[in-house]
Amino acid sequence: MKSLVLSMAVLTAGCAGYRVGPVSGQTAGARSVQVNPFSSRVFEPRVGNAVTTSLRRQLQQEGTYRLNTHDAGDIVVSGTVLDYDRSEISFDPEDTLTPRDYRLRITARVTARERNGRVLLDRDVVGHTTLRVTPDLASTERQAVPLAAEDLARNIASLLTEGEW
Repeated sequence: MKSLVLSMAVLTAGCAGYRVGPVSGQTAGARSVQVNPFSSRVFEPRVGNAVTTSLRRQLQQEGTYRLNTHDAGDIVVSGTVLDYDRSEISFDPEDTLTPRDYRLRITARVTARERNGRVLLDRDVVGHTTLRVTPDLASTERQAVPLAAEDLARNIASLLTEGEW
């Protein structure tokens, strides 16, 4: 019996720091967020739209804030895609000049303000993904943009919900 009680104490002690709900201490859904469409300074088409859509989806899934689509939110998030970069990360073993994998990186300047004008977040955030070179690199890259946008959205949502500002 002692070993059972000891086992239960050890098992429950591991979960002692776990909290259900938002980590910032806010009540889930108590505040709303409005995500304005991201503008883009890069030549890659639809990157701003991919980031905006991904961020809205991520905030809905995360649940700390209610997503306002028709009314003004308590917090207004806006941003600009500043950089879109594809760089080689691995090469063909038989031809060291031919890339085999690329890292696709999207950098955005993100600003979050309360309705009263107080700035909560104003910084550059990066998202990335990797892509394998195929005979149709343009098509592969088009398919990878939403993945990099998802990573960027996760990073932005994390900054907003964990209150690193």
